[in-house]
Amino acid sequence: MKLTGRLKTVADKVSIGSRVADIGTDHGYIPIYLTKNEICKFSIATDVRKGPIEKARKNISIYNLEDKIYLRNGSGLRPIKKGEVDCAIIAGMGGCLICDILEDGKHIADTIENFIIQPMQAIESVAEYLYNNEFKIYDNSLVKENNKIYQVMSVCHGQDYIDDEIYFEIGKKLIENKDPLLEEYVELKRREIIKVISKVQNIDSISAQERLKECRYKLKKYEGVLKCL
Repeated sequence: MKLTGRLKTVADKVSIGSRVADIGTDHGYIPIYLTKNEICKFSIATDVRKGPIEKARKNISIYNLEDKIYLRNGSGLRPIKKGEVDCAIIAGMGGCLICDILEDGKHIADTIENFIIQPMQAIESVAEYLYNNEFKIYDNSLVKENNKIYQVMSVCHGQDYIDDEIYFEIGKKLIENKDPLLEEYVELKRREIIKVISKVQNIDSISAQERLKECRYKLKKYEGVLKCL
C-alpha cells in the first residue's frame, strides 16, 4: 500500500504499537498501511457514509486484513467506545468539521491519548479550538501536495501557552522545528492576504474597512515571521 505524501505524513506520526481509530477513513488506506507495516496493533476505520465504508471493506479484503481492521459506520467519534483506542486520526476534512467532531465526541476524546489532525482548510479554527479546550500541539509538520501545503499536527491533552494569535495559523512547532516548507508556506499566506487587501481596500463599507485592518495586521505578522526564518 503506497500512500500519497499527505497521507504518508499523517501515518508517520502514529507511534508503533498504537490502537488507532481513523475517523472518516474514506478508502481505508491509512489503516491498511499502518497494519501492513506493523505500526498499529489493530485499527478501527469509521465513516459517516456507507459508500466509503464499502470501498474500504473491499480494499481491506484485498490485503486479507479483516481480522485486524474493524469497519464502523457512524458520525465522528461516536462509533468509538471509551478506552478502545489510544490514537485517533482526523484528517482530510475541513477545520470547522474537525472542531465539531471533537466537540460532539468530547466524552470519547477525553479517553484518547493522542490525535493526528490534518485540516484541509481553516487551520486557525482548529488550533484555536485545541488551545481553548486543553489540547496541546506537541509536534507539527508541513506537507505539500498538488501545489497546496497542509499542516499535520500531533496533539495530546494538556495546556499550551500562546503569546500571539499568529501561532493559530503558523504553529510554533513549525518555527521551532525549522520546517523545510515553512518559508514557502508563509510566503503563500502573505500573497493570499495581499490579494484580499487589493480587493477590499477601495470598498467604503464598515465591514470592508474592518476586514482591511485585520488583513494588514496579518500581513505584518507574516512578514515578521519571514524575517525570522
